[in-house]
This record gives sequence, C-alpha cells and structure tokens, in this order.
Amino acid sequence: MRRPFFIARAAIAGAAALALIAAFPAASAGDAHSKSAPASRPLYMTQAPIVMLKDLDSGAILFSRGAEKRFPPASMAKVMTAYIVLDLIEKGELPRDRVITVSQATWKKWNGSNGGSTMFLRSGEKISVDELLKGLITVSANDAAAALAVGIDGSEEAFVKRMNAMASKLGMTSSHFGTPNGWPDGGVTKVSAADLILLADRLIREHPRDYARYFSLPKLQHGTSPEGKPIVQPNTNPILGRVEGVDGLKTGHTAEAGYCFLGSAKRGGRRLIMVVAGMTSDKARREEAARLMTWGFEQWEGRELVPAGAKIGRVDVGQGNAPAVLAEAAIPVRMTVPRGYAGGYSAVMRSRSPVPAPVARGTRVADLIVTPDGLPPQVTPLLAANDVGAGGFGARLRTGFYRLTGW
Repeated sequence: MRRPFFIARAAIAGAAALALIAAFPAASAGDAHSKSAPASRPLYMTQAPIVMLKDLDSGAILFSRGAEKRFPPASMAKVMTAYIVLDLIEKGELPRDRVITVSQATWKKWNGSNGGSTMFLRSGEKISVDELLKGLITVSANDAAAALAVGIDGSEEAFVKRMNAMASKLGMTSSHFGTPNGWPDGGVTKVSAADLILLADRLIREHPRDYARYFSLPKLQHGTSPEGKPIVQPNTNPILGRVEGVDGLKTGHTAEAGYCFLGSAKRGGRRLIMVVAGMTSDKARREEAARLMTWGFEQWEGRELVPAGAKIGRVDVGQGNAPAVLAEAAIPVRMTVPRGYAGGYSAVMRSRSPVPAPVARGTRVADLIVTPDGLPPQVTPLLAANDVGAGGFGARLRTGFYRLTGW
C-alpha cells in the first residue's frame, strides 16, 4: 500500500486538500505510519568532472557531480539563443518566416574561415528565421546565432542583454552570457550544469512542437560549395541515432570548456535530460553520454501516479474575478525510483497563495512534491487549468466570503 498524503494547509484551501487526496489511490489507516527500508540507489561511476542527469517528468535528479560549478558552455550557449527565438515566435513577436539579411559585418566576423562551426551564410544573403534556427541547432552555426541576434535586436551586444535578462527570469542564478553563440570571450560566459538542465527543461515543456521541429533533424542542407554542389552537414549531436529515444539538444567544444553535451531522450513516456562537461575528446563525450543516458533508463523506472490533465487542487487567487484556480498536471505525474523499488511515498501540493490575478491558463501556480521513501523529493509543476481575470469590488467581496466559508 502507498503511504498517505500530507497536505500543506498554508499553501492550499481545505477543498484543495480533498481534491488532491481524491486524485491518488487511498492509503489504509494501518499504513499511515509505516516505514520502508531506505532505497538503494543504483551505482554509477564516471571520470567526467561535471555530470547531471534529471528525469523531467518527476523532477528527480538521478546523478549529479559538480552541478553548481560554473564553467564555459561553448556552443551549449546557443540553447539560450534558441529559447529566446522560440519564445518570441510563440508570443507572435517574431514570424517564423521573417527574412533576415546577413550583414557584411556578421559575415566577416563569422564566416567559415574565421568563426568555427558555420552554415556558410553569405554577405547580403536573405534567409528566414526558420532556416536560421535549423542551422543554429543542427550544425551549431555561429553565423546563424549572430544573424539571429543582429536581426532581432540590431546587434549581438543588445541580444546578449536579452539573454541575461531571460536567464535571470528563468532563475539561472549561476549563468551569465557574453555572446549569442558561446564563442570564447575571456571567461565572460559561464553557466552551471544545473542551469543548463533548467533551461532545457523549460524549452521542452514550453515549446514541445518546436522542440520536435528543430532539435532532432539528422542533417542540414544549406549553401553550395565552390564546385556548385549542395553543402550537407550532419547533426552535431553525438548520440542522435545511436541511443534509443535521443532527440536533442546541443554539443559544445572549446579548448577551455573541453567536450560538452546537453542532451535529452524519451522512452516509454519518460524524458531524461543530461549534461556532461569537461571531457577530453569527442569519443569520450560520446561514450559517456551514451552510457549515462542508458543507465538512467535501465536502472531507474517511472511510476505514474496520476494522468496528464488531472485536477490536483485549488490555489487561492488574490483580487480575481474568481476566488481560486484549479491546478492541473500538464504531464503525467510520475515518481522515479530504482527499478524494482518496493517502498512507499508521500505527496504534498505547495504554492505561494494567493496567486495575484490575472492568472492565464497554463501558468505555473503550484508544485506537487512527491517523496519516495529513502529518496529526495521530486517536483512536478502544476499549471492553472483555467483563466482567472482581475476582479472588481464585487468580486473581492465574494472572494472574502469564500475565504470565510469555503463557498
């Protein structure tokens, strides 16, 4: 039997507590104080100085070493550039088919003979945002990152300010960006593995269709060689097509950073995100990434507790036209445990209540924290299931009555 659920009453109203309990299978009274033996975590050995592996759905950290250490991300910085571009597209502020003209300055700085990885843009070339994103992600094109930055904000420097503002908004507390593409900049650009995992998590959750559209393309065809032949380049992802379920995200390499990789894969409904950094060769990076991802799927399992779309509880709304908003699981709520795990768990819904109105559907309003016996807590975001607009005086009176009576 599963352990009972403990509800944070400071975070949610009594009606929410009933909703949360109803969402899960009930535990018997006899199990209320049962104790299970501590879980035995699967063993993983690595020589990598920086490693982190997270189960996206449950929030469980399966392995971590040096996750808070700041290091140069090299081309993994392009994931922030991609996130910003996708966010602007989602908001309707940047059409996917908008055409950007490659400036002479951008070409001169980032052409293939000077600027590392490239999609071979030409000075004066007119190219869509959509095609630039493909080059940015598939072949790690530095010229594509610069063209997007200049096309959106007028200069790389202005776009970098946008990157740092977004990092702050997302809570990437250990990260700072100096370029849109991660080119060595004297140590200005630094991130942590934990921050990269957070960034990848947000990108995949918030832009699932665009993630599928751009991050697993096997190759890019763009430009022509001096002989007039099409230029075709393979995806730089070292384990795409080699490890089951891999569909993103981004490699990185400089002399200072070593060989790095921010990757993700999905199998059987579970998605894992990983960072491996500071490897000494492309081969070492590829083998470590494949081994870590395989270990995460084979030695751990996800157990679904409630399905996607389940209404977990109500969160109070301040000064809204309704007193509360329903919190729902946008994805199935799972707990991640060692394969064959026989213990129990507890669950708590937490939020900062009341949430100020207006609240848009899909806004993160609470967290469901599941704690398997003997393992750290695992956090699944809960989203607003409906819109709640700002309320007038009458609505505030009704809210006050609701707070007093629960009706």
